[in-house]
Amino acid sequence: MPEQQPTFQQAMEITAAWLQQWENEEISDEVLADRIGEMVSSRDGARGFFVVSLAGDSVLMDRLPDAVVGQLRAAGAGVVDLSVRNLAMSTAMAVAHHRSGDSAQQEGSQRVRTRCTELLRQLEPGLVKERLEQLLEAAVDNTGADVSFLEKWGYDVEQRDAIRQSVYAVADE
Repeated sequence: MPEQQPTFQQAMEITAAWLQQWENEEISDEVLADRIGEMVSSRDGARGFFVVSLAGDSVLMDRLPDAVVGQLRAAGAGVVDLSVRNLAMSTAMAVAHHRSGDSAQQEGSQRVRTRCTELLRQLEPGLVKERLEQLLEAAVDNTGADVSFLEKWGYDVEQRDAIRQSVYAVADE
């Protein structure tokens, strides 16, 4: 019988519990990595994992253990895709929060952007390059597969320019 995949909501709850256990040193980097590897094997699982790990207070994404990086790299294009989308969304939201004068939300979005940038630098370079080029094509030339993604969220010229800068920042080490 196939293993049941968690829903998006379940994935967020499970991830939050795991990160707390990890921070309390109740589970090792390797055990956490194995669990994350299983979680990110499904789209909803990966989405839930990234919502909690990128936007939450856990330090996991600020100092990724090698074992976790290995599992995220092994997950391939799905993790790269979600990481690039999170980079774009957090970048655009930082601009929106800046405009509205919400510095706390702006800082949160900037933290997610930084975490995405660092993660993308550690994932499989060929997949990252290809996916970032696709986003860049939409943000700069308004062509390609990501145009609908950018239009869905209503990102304007300033936000798309910020996304372009964030894409280039991944390559700047």
